[in-house]
Amino acid sequence: MTRQLSHYVNRDLSWIEFNRRVLQEAQDTSNPLLERAKFLSIVTSNLDEFMSVRVAGIQDQIRAGYTKMDFTGYTPQGLWKRLIKRTTTMVYDQYRTYREVFRCLGREGILITSVEELNANQLKAVTQYFQEIVFPVLTPMAVDQSRPFPLVHNKELYLAILLQQEQDHAIHEDGPLFAIVQVPSILPRFVPVPGRTNSKKMEFILLEDLIEHNITSLFNGYTPTAVHPFRLTRNADLTLNEDGAEDLLEEIEKELRRRRWGIPVRLEVARGMHPMALEILKEELEIEDNLIEIDGPLDLSFLMKFVHSLPGHDNLRYSRLDPVYPHEFDETDDMFEVIRQRDVLMYHPYESFDAVTDFIEQAAEDPDVLAIKMTLYRVSGQSALVQALSKAAESGKQVTVVVELKARFDEERNIAWARQLEKSGCHVVYGLVGLKTHAKILLVVRREQGTLRRYVHVGTGNYNDSTATLYTDIGLFTSHPIIGSDASALFNEVTGYSSPYEWKAFGVAPTDLKEKLFRLIDREITNAEQGIPARIIAKMNSLSNQEMIDKLYEASRAGVQIELIVRGVCCLRPGVAGRSENIRVISIVDRFLEHARVMYFHNGGDEEVYLSSADWMTRNLTRRIELMSPVFDKNLRKTLINMLQLNLDDNVKSRELQSNGTYTHVKNEMMPFRSQFEARSIPQWKYYV
Repeated sequence: MTRQLSHYVNRDLSWIEFNRRVLQEAQDTSNPLLERAKFLSIVTSNLDEFMSVRVAGIQDQIRAGYTKMDFTGYTPQGLWKRLIKRTTTMVYDQYRTYREVFRCLGREGILITSVEELNANQLKAVTQYFQEIVFPVLTPMAVDQSRPFPLVHNKELYLAILLQQEQDHAIHEDGPLFAIVQVPSILPRFVPVPGRTNSKKMEFILLEDLIEHNITSLFNGYTPTAVHPFRLTRNADLTLNEDGAEDLLEEIEKELRRRRWGIPVRLEVARGMHPMALEILKEELEIEDNLIEIDGPLDLSFLMKFVHSLPGHDNLRYSRLDPVYPHEFDETDDMFEVIRQRDVLMYHPYESFDAVTDFIEQAAEDPDVLAIKMTLYRVSGQSALVQALSKAAESGKQVTVVVELKARFDEERNIAWARQLEKSGCHVVYGLVGLKTHAKILLVVRREQGTLRRYVHVGTGNYNDSTATLYTDIGLFTSHPIIGSDASALFNEVTGYSSPYEWKAFGVAPTDLKEKLFRLIDREITNAEQGIPARIIAKMNSLSNQEMIDKLYEASRAGVQIELIVRGVCCLRPGVAGRSENIRVISIVDRFLEHARVMYFHNGGDEEVYLSSADWMTRNLTRRIELMSPVFDKNLRKTLINMLQLNLDDNVKSRELQSNGTYTHVKNEMMPFRSQFEARSIPQWKYYV
């Protein structure tokens, strides 16, 4: 019996399609070889997080006996089976691609080889490396009656070892013993091998292979009969009791410690693992269903560091992109003067994030600046921005920082930043109970000619100088008094007690963002019904909120032309007669991760454009503090429409969502147009009106 097609694509199955698009970039022979290897790494990192959060959550539902269907028509049990089948197929495709990529890299003189293939001089060198660097770090952990099975850490690589005791040169009759050894993540996964005579090739061996080759040095008097790598993924989602927590920071630290003991979700083992070793792992780790045998190195996330560490080989990489400094600030030492005169739009990574850091540093040093307030969600490891905030507080300015401690997998880093900021005298706020603070906003209050002026930066991405070189995001500097007033009210609501505020410009979740978006969509519906041209363009990372999808279906039925640029999950089905035939959905996966959220509404010709921190997901609209800000400057609105049109015109890296939930490459008669490559010419078209 054929399953009836739901009105919606399941969120998790849609995510699988997204990660497959990432894998397609690794398979695309038009991409440089080393970039293809990096995409293989991203596929692994994405899948790790998906398993430890989304699949773990479904596993929890099954364990709790939850059988209710979600709005896409799936029960947890039915969804689990499909996810395991599709992720397993994806991993097999990923490793087939890995072998192809490294065959090609081998022809370019870059090889990951086995210890057995090394010559005598090479073997001597790597053995010395093992003895001097690796051996002192290793800890063999035996498992027997007196030594219980040790804690296996989440996503760390281990070797499972079966041993026989040597007794008078004979094998002991008690059968194999079992032990594990953690492959130390503190050391590089890839070990350079000295070159062969008259060869320009660069050879590497994997750390786990080097340890396996020297495994007898860890077990004197025993003979290893089998050595196999394995890797465990645990449930890594935090379960916080925020209402009962006296100190949120301490509560999160406790949960981070508990994460080490998260319930096992997935076990990866090398293909051909000894049956006895496999049974011991399955029994001790209590895992049966999500077991995958891998024909190749476990955990390909190491390829990212591998590629970055390789010297030279520029012909195997994307051409270098040097972000340009926003020309508005090029010839001035006073950024405040520029922003007083006009709004400034920045498009990262094509334009440098340094301008944001410079603005905070200038504010920190300016004696007329009285206060700096900002939100921090994900911050880089070496943040100049945090240093500037600390400097401002130490100089006596009122500095308030809303640090989101619950930013998944960045909790520890954010805790460290929060403590550093507190030590320097900043007022650190951890947000509101039950809500993540995901808004991206910076407010500077400055004394000017007897009055106070507010300078605001709103953005679509995190205040993170590292990801600003890898993600496409948009930031806006403005001194518009209405935006400044709303910015002050937003910080007052987050840091203190405040009655509901009537926003003059912003849309703010969870209070009114969804309702504001609905009003904007309803306006387009009314125009379409009256025969007035009606159009919506919305760019975001994910679209999964059922009410929002239904509202877009309503708009489509009314005749509104809707174009959605959704990089990741999309639960809406486009192109369905009578429901969504006026909706087109594309996804762009390319060199940079498309991260900007931009909304355009035709509004009968009086066009409106908004920047937002929020995707159209339930969590963003109902469980997070999010921000959507209008762009008032007419020229900058035109610039943003140009940016959206770049994406819509892409026919190289754009895939279009079909009504069955799959994606196909956009193909048309136009000349090849790759939006991310065209965006590099920003200085020429950015301010075209």
